[in-house]
This record gives sequence, structure tokens and C-alpha cells, in this order.
Amino acid sequence: MDFYKWTFLDPLSLNQYGIPEPNKTFKIYPDILLVPLVAFDSRLYRLGYGGGYYDRYIEKLSKKKKILTIGLGYSFQKVNKIPNNKYDKKLDIIITEKYILQ
Repeated sequence: MDFYKWTFLDPLSLNQYGIPEPNKTFKIYPDILLVPLVAFDSRLYRLGYGGGYYDRYIEKLSKKKKILTIGLGYSFQKVNKIPNNKYDKKLDIIITEKYILQ
């Protein structure tokens, strides 16, 4: 996963899946990362969609700079405890429609 600088004035090119993408010239490293989740717990661990993409990206990015990781979900997605291992990254904040965990 990588992020690239883009504005509405910049052209987009279709990738191999037909999805418009910006020119891959100006890679950027975000200060804030909004992270999707399937479930989460009060310790700020999340269950994602599988594959570990966000955990690997958070690990890689945190070696370059300080980032703020924010999980976005609904309150009904909260569970008692998410199983985690050394590869799972704890989020800084989780925001739901009813509350914010930090």
C-alpha cells in the first residue's frame, strides 16, 4: 500500500483493474491513517478484513515518522477481546457513532 500526492487538477490513469489512480511520481507518507475494521476491543486492537495490509503498512510507516492511527467503525462492532499477536498493531483511537476510545 502506498499513497501519492494528487489534486483535482491532476490526471488519473486506469490501473490493471480499471480503477483510476494518480501518477506514481510523488509518494507521500501520511500523518494520519484512517483504518477500516470488522471488529475491535477496548484495548484498541482491531480485526481487519484479512491479509494484514494495514498492520504491515503501519509498521513500515512508523519506522519513518510518527503517525496517528484512527479506526473507524460502529459501536456494535465492539467485542470483549480481539486475539492479537506480535504483528498486530494497536490503534491510537477508535471512533464510532456513539463514542471515541483512546
